[in-house]
Amino acid sequence: MNAMLLLRGLAQGLILWRLGRRRMRMLLLRPAFRRYGRRFIFDPDGHYTFGHIEVGDDVSIGAGAVMLATRSRIIVGSKVMFGPHVMIIGGNHNTTLAGQFMYDVQEKRDEDDQDVIIEDDVWVAAGVTILKGVRIGRGAIVAAGAVVNRDVPPYTVVGGVPARIISTRFDLETLMEHEAALYPPDRRLSRDMLQGVLNHAQTR
Repeated sequence: MNAMLLLRGLAQGLILWRLGRRRMRMLLLRPAFRRYGRRFIFDPDGHYTFGHIEVGDDVSIGAGAVMLATRSRIIVGSKVMFGPHVMIIGGNHNTTLAGQFMYDVQEKRDEDDQDVIIEDDVWVAAGVTILKGVRIGRGAIVAAGAVVNRDVPPYTVVGGVPARIISTRFDLETLMEHEAALYPPDRRLSRDMLQGVLNHAQTR
């Protein structure tokens, strides 16, 4: 019994030490990002092109993240949640040159590297891959395992490979109330814009 209590105490101490070490590494790495806001939490063992990533307030990036953009940017708004093992790729290889191995091609076209923009209040679930040039509208949810290769409208739920609209989060009146509760008048999406999102989702 005493041995079991001792082992349990050692295990809890190890957990606290690991959490403390992880937090210290996270605090030391934060300034490497191009910009970051308040209460930004991320996995310090993830892979990031730090100087090309901008993050707002209250952003949480789960374990095993890969966020790479060497000639473009990854821009994340505020109040955004990323599940574990999310991958964001802001670039692509130039595969158009004949007579060269793709590995050896150094020349890039403008369309090979494009910003990825994730607006406020987005939930990106576990195992999602987001490719270059994608904008994820605010309030959207990306289901686990999705591959996102095109823009995601605000307040939609998308999933699949490639990601498609599954549903919207609210009806029009609820969307209007939601926007009014969270955003000042100059930042609210218009009724016409929100109605357009709902119409687009219904024709998916």
